[in-house]
Amino acid sequence: MPERRLSGLQKDVLRLYRDCLRAIRQKPKESRPRFQSFARRQFEQHLDIKRTDVKAIEYLLRIGRRRLEQYQSPTVRDIGTV
Repeated sequence: MPERRLSGLQKDVLRLYRDCLRAIRQKPKESRPRFQSFARRQFEQHLDIKRTDVKAIEYLLRIGRRRLEQYQSPTVRDIGTV
């Protein structure tokens, strides 16, 4: 079975998720599970978005990048549960 190629947007989403996981490694060990759970929930909430809905995906990528930038701050040591 031939391997399916990812679109540019799909690669961007995966890159953002990987960046989130890398950023979580910089957080205190005791708060990492909460960050991981939060990141996963944020991505899972939008699984129903169609691949062809480019505007929505780009919008969510912008929001995700901004949140990642905020959470990467060394002053953010934990995340509240929702």
